[in-house]
Amino acid sequence: MNSVSPSFTQGTFENTANVLDLAVDGDGLFIMEDSAGTYYSRAGQFNINKDGFVVNPSNQRLQGYLYNQSGVATSGLGDINLSTLNSSPTETTAVSIAANVDSRESIPVGAFDVTDPNSTSNFSSSVTVYDSLGNSHVVDVYFRKSVELPTGNTWEWNAVVGANDSLSGNTEVQASGNITFNNNGYLDTESLITYLPSGGFDFTGGAASAQVINFDFGESITTDGGTGQDGTVQYGSQSATMFQRQDGYSSGALKSITISQDGTMTGIFTNGQTRGVAQVALAKFLAPHSLTKMGRNLFAESTNSGQPVISVPGTSGTGTVLSNTLEQSNVDLAEEFVKLIMHQRGFQANSRMISTSDELMISGQLQDDINI
Repeated sequence: MNSVSPSFTQGTFENTANVLDLAVDGDGLFIMEDSAGTYYSRAGQFNINKDGFVVNPSNQRLQGYLYNQSGVATSGLGDINLSTLNSSPTETTAVSIAANVDSRESIPVGAFDVTDPNSTSNFSSSVTVYDSLGNSHVVDVYFRKSVELPTGNTWEWNAVVGANDSLSGNTEVQASGNITFNNNGYLDTESLITYLPSGGFDFTGGAASAQVINFDFGESITTDGGTGQDGTVQYGSQSATMFQRQDGYSSGALKSITISQDGTMTGIFTNGQTRGVAQVALAKFLAPHSLTKMGRNLFAESTNSGQPVISVPGTSGTGTVLSNTLEQSNVDLAEEFVKLIMHQRGFQANSRMISTSDELMISGQLQDDINI
């Protein structure tokens, strides 16, 4: 035997149920590190250890490019740790409401009274918003018909915050405005919003005060230059909320991850948000056959292998990464058994040749002895 040379040809793939089972489709080696050094391997059986690091069965940490809270990759390789990931809260800045307010309603007697909202309004809709700390608060939006004219009607709306959610400890109107409709029931104008003297919403719980939340009731004709039909309208049918949306959310913990072919790990959080958390890195060598064998499918850099070219999957000649997949052995057992049998037969034939040669030599020696 002259030498033992490792084979880095592509093996077959097997699907698994573990999202952290990875396979390289093409050239490239995963990068792992521990206190003893850096290792390279095509074996992609990874899991999360008790400290939250992505590791192989030998507890060596998978290396990749880490992302910050904004989902932007940072420079330099590092251990991929999934234990400390979370999704920061975002306060609500906009609320959209699409509803129908019944044109047949009568104008309530007296102005809107926060202590008796049901008797002094015609219709209400509730929406949950979030403050700067990610705390949720319920805001009740009451609609009150205020003007009725042949050219169109005017409705006023009041956003009411309950005593448990209000910084003052009282149930109060923290935002209000007017919307008008033409005589076809289309939304025509939206007035500017009037807030508390602080300039916005004041919630309890230690959140920032004066939180500005814009209320949008659709693309109005005069104010927004729209059709007035894609949001809140005023038709002769029962009042009802058809759609509402707000852009805030609470904080969230990591629930699961997905891994794309470019190695990007995307976190899915309990608050419904998703963002990139890390990207797996691959190494490519000019002479991979000269890597030093370390056992357990691990290799180390050697003088003859050259230095690795490290990049993200799919670039610099590296292959892509397949999740829920493991690469099987690239040895063809059937072919190797055929070779083994051929070598065995050859060995047997050579053994018989030597045995036959010995017998002939012994027989000739005996004949010479007889002649003497």
